[in-house]
Amino acid sequence: TVPVARAALQAGATWLGVALVEEGLALREAGIDAPTLVLTEFPPGSEEAALRADLTPTIYSEDGLSRLAVATDAAAGTPGVHVKVDTGMHRVGLPPDRAIELVGRLDDAGLGLQGLWTHFAKSEEMGDDFTARQLGTFRRTVEELSLLGHRPRYLHAANSGAVLAHPESHLDLVRVGIAMYGVAPGLELPGVPALRPALSWKSAVSLVKRVGAGEGVSYGLRFRAERATTIATVPVGYADGYPRSLTNRGPVLIGGRRLRVAGTVTMDQLMVDCEDDPVEVGDEVVLIGRQGAAEVRAEELAELTGTIGYEIVCGVSERVPREYLWA
Repeated sequence: TVPVARAALQAGATWLGVALVEEGLALREAGIDAPTLVLTEFPPGSEEAALRADLTPTIYSEDGLSRLAVATDAAAGTPGVHVKVDTGMHRVGLPPDRAIELVGRLDDAGLGLQGLWTHFAKSEEMGDDFTARQLGTFRRTVEELSLLGHRPRYLHAANSGAVLAHPESHLDLVRVGIAMYGVAPGLELPGVPALRPALSWKSAVSLVKRVGAGEGVSYGLRFRAERATTIATVPVGYADGYPRSLTNRGPVLIGGRRLRVAGTVTMDQLMVDCEDDPVEVGDEVVLIGRQGAAEVRAEELAELTGTIGYEIVCGVSERVPREYLWA
């Protein structure tokens, strides 16, 4: 979280967004004092620490408002909050009428209205009008609040899909998530070809052996060599976040060539069918990223496993060492 936040700020971001209070506190402990919005309500018991750290709260429930009001008594000044409006996704957020009613009670709770926001459900789906309908609902909510004298400083709605495809939704802030990492929220969106993946996942060959024709590889012997072949073992498995569902089909790069996972992906290791290619222990293995002219993208792995690129990159576990390279 900390290196990514620093990179975002160096690139011109004016705000940071985090999902959890703990993530925001980690930024503060690292000396990052940029405005930081917590995109979920502060959990019970965390309110005072979050306010002391100058984290900006999101509110979308009566309970969230009451808990924050109590914590505000111990805070200096009037904390500014962002109220989340549910315009149709129905995950979190208040329906427009209830959001308007809650905003009217912020002053009595010792809170100020700094922002109003919503989240799109289908912004990556071109040709679908649901994003326009959500934005229309949000704008009407803003207009009704304005008639009542409430004018938030920040309006924001655009996620990655909307940043790329719906410029009318950009408003005062945009919440660039997956696109910031160079992963497409939807492959048909404009601007996707210009995205450059920020993440590569690399390992190295740990063992090389020849396997005879008809021999099986890994649990269940789900790979059978049609002829004598070279099998390279790579110390990466599903405990590292490499999907087991890529058994016998995951693409990897060794020596600049696209090769295929051979057999079942195990907890800590996977095997690669290198055919007759020369391969040695220590050779670089690219699971996501480029090697020469060849490339494996997170979106490709997502398509093979029936998920989305978000899940692939979020799934890389903590035991995989990170190295941050600054451009």
